[in-house]
Amino acid sequence: MEWHTLTEQLFGTDHHIAEDGDLLHGEATFEGQTITVVGTTHHAPIGLAMALAQARVVLDTLHHHPGRTILLLIDTQGQQLRLRDELLGINRGMAHLGCCIDLARRLGHRVIGLVYDQALSGGFITSGLIADACYALPEAEIRVMRIPAMSRVTKISEERLTELSKDNPVFAPGVGNYVAMGGVRNVWDGDLRTCLAEALRCAPTTDERALDGAVRGGRRLAASVVQQVLAA
Repeated sequence: MEWHTLTEQLFGTDHHIAEDGDLLHGEATFEGQTITVVGTTHHAPIGLAMALAQARVVLDTLHHHPGRTILLLIDTQGQQLRLRDELLGINRGMAHLGCCIDLARRLGHRVIGLVYDQALSGGFITSGLIADACYALPEAEIRVMRIPAMSRVTKISEERLTELSKDNPVFAPGVGNYVAMGGVRNVWDGDLRTCLAEALRCAPTTDERALDGAVRGGRRLAASVVQQVLAA
């Protein structure tokens, strides 16, 4: 879905969201409250400049609008694969973005992520997966690593990984598998305004992804391991 269509369905004309290259930023009014909207479009690669630009929007919201809800609109092909960004410290820039989102949550801002098109790799990990809760549209594409790349890293054959992905969501891409693992809390299907309102009312302020993964059968051991570590 194009971001123009998405924001129209969410806010009608009651928003001031600008497209600055691949960056989306601005404000919208929803059920009488102003919320900050920040994200990306055009399957944006997240390089150092893009990470810092999004972090700036989050920090400005913390400074000027304490407690305001932040909506992250996610459409990214992952981190920018470019030598310049690597030399400038893309890892630290993306970590900074993640820390800013985490700080917003700690200071009482509701942070909601929505994958409306594509979410891959580090560009997703440092945005939607750090929100209070991340949601997705049914037609969205979500994955961290393609099976061929996973094969090269793990030294497990593509055939074996493909077989494993049939029964284990950890090895498979797709919105449904990320719902099963708890990374995506729910799919927004139907009236998007109703879905956003429900998310703002019910999204947890503590990290429940491991528990969701256990209940849904997508990550059976993560929650119990977390509890063992905390009890140690």
